[in-house]
Amino acid sequence: MLLERIYDEDLAQASYFIGCQAKGEALVVDPRRDLDVYLAIAEKNGMKITSVTETHIHADYLSGTRELAAATGAQMYVSDEGGPDWTYGPEFDGPAGSGAIRMKHGHEIALGNITVKAVHTPGHTPEHMSFLVTDGAQATEPGFMLTGDFVFVGDLGRPDLLDEAAGFVDTRFGGAKDLFKSLREHFLTLPDYVQVLPAHGSGSACGKALGAIAQTTVGYERNFAWWGKYLAANDEQGFVDELLSGQPDAHAYFGRMKVQNKVGPAILGANQELTEYSAAELAAALERDEVIFIDSRHNSEVHEGTVVGSLNIPGVAKAASYGAWVYNPEVEDRPLVLLAESREAAEAMRDHLVRVGIDTARGFITSLAGFEAAGIQLAAPKMLAPADLDGFERTLLLDVRNKTEFAEGHLPGAAQLSGGRVLWHLDELPSPSEGTIVTYCQSGVRNSVAASALRREGYDVAELSGSYLGWLASGGQPVTESALVSA
Repeated sequence: MLLERIYDEDLAQASYFIGCQAKGEALVVDPRRDLDVYLAIAEKNGMKITSVTETHIHADYLSGTRELAAATGAQMYVSDEGGPDWTYGPEFDGPAGSGAIRMKHGHEIALGNITVKAVHTPGHTPEHMSFLVTDGAQATEPGFMLTGDFVFVGDLGRPDLLDEAAGFVDTRFGGAKDLFKSLREHFLTLPDYVQVLPAHGSGSACGKALGAIAQTTVGYERNFAWWGKYLAANDEQGFVDELLSGQPDAHAYFGRMKVQNKVGPAILGANQELTEYSAAELAAALERDEVIFIDSRHNSEVHEGTVVGSLNIPGVAKAASYGAWVYNPEVEDRPLVLLAESREAAEAMRDHLVRVGIDTARGFITSLAGFEAAGIQLAAPKMLAPADLDGFERTLLLDVRNKTEFAEGHLPGAAQLSGGRVLWHLDELPSPSEGTIVTYCQSGVRNSVAASALRREGYDVAELSGSYLGWLASGGQPVTESALVSA
């Protein structure tokens, strides 16, 4: 048996390639939309991808299940549990014999000697499936469990995303109880030696304390995960209370992902070649307001001068994460022109963006040289030194970090709205005509991203130099939630 983990550091997301060497067949679980990595593994090992499935209707990225099936002819398998509100849409159906097979609990996918069994494990979402993998060439019992967003290393999938991102009300409590039951009936009943392969690692917003280790075992989680004591004592309420406390902010784009993944993501097909722009060509396109410019440099360089109206998505590494903060394809369809060191870098950035349904990257330019000569206006974003903060006239001091970071310490008088939610909650901000908003994050990177989106919406924004860490270094005394309570 071949079992490979494909990990996306950008979104902290793992997909899996399971192959039978004897028969040359393979299954991909939880694929992303840029497919080259799966096709390369199949070619390297002389295999054909015959099946593709996913653990649940994802919120943090756009599923590549339909994309991979269209590219390879693989049979799709999706959950048919969770009730009518969680039934995959008609886009997963097709001409007779070509649509998705809708799985109930216990459904088995065969790959030569390998058996992959679907186990309904609701909690994170109502339709969630985990997969028990048995390598029939060596064993008669499962040795691996692909847990999706059910069990992580040291943590569990949060059950509140349907409330936070999908518009539901108070589903978190029922979801938490479902998770307690799923652990008791479908996880703790397994032998300790079963290896646990989750869909996310540290940095994902799908849980609050995910470990950075790639995998774990049933026995390790049984004995050392925070939730083990509650299961051992059959303390459901204690489990629910701790699970729901301290969850990080859910990014606003999660709601868009939920809807598109349920209906069925659009199929991209072959990539179009990106157009390389000259400064003059880009100037003309910007003048006609035909494109949006993406400045991919670090915020320290952006602060020296950038294109007026541009969005800051720093580098390839987190392009999907930050791109989804500042660009909403549901309301914006103008093509993106990327600042990138090379065509290859621009293509890599495009690949990251399509993982969150941003499919409009059409061109790139490799340098800012010649911009001003071509008539492209550059301007240095407004900055504010910590020493000047007290006397600065502003309408709002905005902390764009996560609410848990805010609770641990923030500037006096600050309001909190995380960078992944700002663009979707402009109604919580003063109007652009009321004055300047001062923004900060932890070190300045996220702040630059969020501030670029606000400026594009017409706000006058001053970024706090050095952000929170810079303010602390200048002698600032933070306010904590505990201090607010005691006061």
